[in-house]
Amino acid sequence: MPEASTAVFEKDNFNAEKYVKNLVQDCVGGPELQQTKQKIQTLSETVSSTLKKHVYENYMQFIETAKEISHLESEMYQLSHILIEQRNLLTTLRDESLLDDQKNIIEEQSLDPNVNEEQQNRKAIQLIKESLIGYKGNLDDKVFIHEGGLIELDSNDYRPICRIHLFLFNEVLVLAKVRNEKKLEFQTEYETKKIAVINIKDLDGVNKNAINVITSDGARMFQCINSAAKQEWLDKFELAIKFHQLKKPKKAQAPQPPTTLKFEAPQKSTDSELLTLSPTASEMGRVIVENLPPEWLVTAPEEIQAEIAQRHFEDCLALLQKCEEHLAQDSSFPGATEIGEKIKSLKASLASVLMHELSNSQSRSLQAALRSSRRPLKLLVEMEKSREACGILLRVCTSAIRSSQRQARRNNLAVSELFFCDVALVASEFLRAFSTKASCTSALIVWCNMELQYFASQLIKHYLTKDTQLETVAKVVEGVREPCLKLREIGLDLSYHMEGLLRSTLGQLLDEARYRLVDSIGRTEDPWQPYNLQTKTGLRTLLKEFDVLGIDFRAYVTGDTWINLTQATVSFCRHLLQTTESCAYLAKYDSLQREAEMLIRELFLSQHSNKPPNSLNADLNFVAKNKTYMAEVLLPIAMKRFERIAGKKPDLLMELHAQLRTVPPKPKPRSVYQTDVL
Repeated sequence: MPEASTAVFEKDNFNAEKYVKNLVQDCVGGPELQQTKQKIQTLSETVSSTLKKHVYENYMQFIETAKEISHLESEMYQLSHILIEQRNLLTTLRDESLLDDQKNIIEEQSLDPNVNEEQQNRKAIQLIKESLIGYKGNLDDKVFIHEGGLIELDSNDYRPICRIHLFLFNEVLVLAKVRNEKKLEFQTEYETKKIAVINIKDLDGVNKNAINVITSDGARMFQCINSAAKQEWLDKFELAIKFHQLKKPKKAQAPQPPTTLKFEAPQKSTDSELLTLSPTASEMGRVIVENLPPEWLVTAPEEIQAEIAQRHFEDCLALLQKCEEHLAQDSSFPGATEIGEKIKSLKASLASVLMHELSNSQSRSLQAALRSSRRPLKLLVEMEKSREACGILLRVCTSAIRSSQRQARRNNLAVSELFFCDVALVASEFLRAFSTKASCTSALIVWCNMELQYFASQLIKHYLTKDTQLETVAKVVEGVREPCLKLREIGLDLSYHMEGLLRSTLGQLLDEARYRLVDSIGRTEDPWQPYNLQTKTGLRTLLKEFDVLGIDFRAYVTGDTWINLTQATVSFCRHLLQTTESCAYLAKYDSLQREAEMLIRELFLSQHSNKPPNSLNADLNFVAKNKTYMAEVLLPIAMKRFERIAGKKPDLLMELHAQLRTVPPKPKPRSVYQTDVL
């Protein structure tokens, strides 16, 4: 006889039919064949158990891996931020080295200190014209103030764009692009009366020594070689802008332009010096200062970006709202449009990060996901992103609930109670987060209906299949109904929808159960004799069992071990009451009450109409006694049991009871023996 082992089935050339033929030929007799079959069955069960165990272990490892990936994602985000800081630092070092190599045009030439200042100015302008490629403007009537090389930065991410050389005059600012050959190619020029210069606060790892020049073409950001060069440019720009504002006050004599060409940083002009130039100089300077935005607003975009990178979302949102309020009250200063656009873009970036935070919790359990979602939800609601936030939250909850349902089915847990507890938890958290957003409630209702449909489909697929026992069906339905009704405590009633989703399937199961149960009546022969329990212990056990069901057989006990009813009648009492209990639970749904009562009615009539065969010499009075007991005792007990569980009167059963009482069975009269002896 061949041994049944897994090695045989693992071969590539294994043929099931050939294996069975050899097995039949080698086994001697049926016992050996049966023994081999049992061994194969044992191997099958062992393999199946091992496979389930491996699947479960893989699933748990997958969950652990998902958690590790989530942690790794957070670490990668931090690492990315560190790398960005390092890149900015290296870029700054490179740019500073490039700026060190770049020399000023005027300083490279030797100006004769003995020549007067007007001639030096003309000489400087001539040198600048010669160094600029493609410049066709007029600089002859301008006064040169300052020059230097800078790095132009991208205003969004502070990435270096190109090297720029600036020439500042009393009326214009000339920009030239530095080519690889260190040649200067004219780019553009701006009138100093139409520009504003803003000092940008230094942020570690983001930008250093940068200034923002607000022009008619928009804001342009430049980086200086060091803080001293930055301060010098700020002073020179302030001098040029103030000087231009004081040029022609009404009809008064115009102030003389500066004629000095000293290239070291001049002393900062004071109000007293400006008063010597014009009686309105102090007032005009004060108007210019008042027209500039506050420094905190200028540096706000950089601070907001830093707060987002450090995940200080509350502080970031507070600063964004402060900026929006200030811009709503005053947007007349130069560059207000550019700052507003940047604030708007940063607000969108913050919303995107918060939504990513919200959706990133979907690999966790439902409770953990809801806890981690409170912070981004609160901020998104404040940012008027309620619709998007509630959609993401509900998708996360869907993933968590369905994952927990799959795990509960594998572990044979109460899936219905778990599902409705999860729905209640989601609804409570949702209503708390969006209590001020009534428009989001509709999204919760739609989500509940969708999840209920999916849950009902899984319930039907795994627990309410064809040929499921009626008792099991009743337990499943009752397990759904009770937790579903508890949702009313939070104002969520899904009972009617749940009944509608299960109505068709439960109706089919009731029909199948009715055909199956009615068909089983009369399959076993009934001797139509009193039921003998054989022992007193057996009798006492049976009486206690039926006491629990609400039936007392003590009035029908005769002798030591007899019950004056047939064994079929006693067994049917147990069967009918158990079926009635199951049907009563299903009849709590109004749409199933009639079908449930029809099942009990047909089952009762099938047993009640059962008669002894003509070949059996049965006592007709005893037969009538069994039928009377069923109609007068058993049926009323079943009706009361139905009404107590379902909470409704069984109308069909009441009609049946009334019909049976009006037409009592008539036993065949017994013949009386007569004699003529007396």
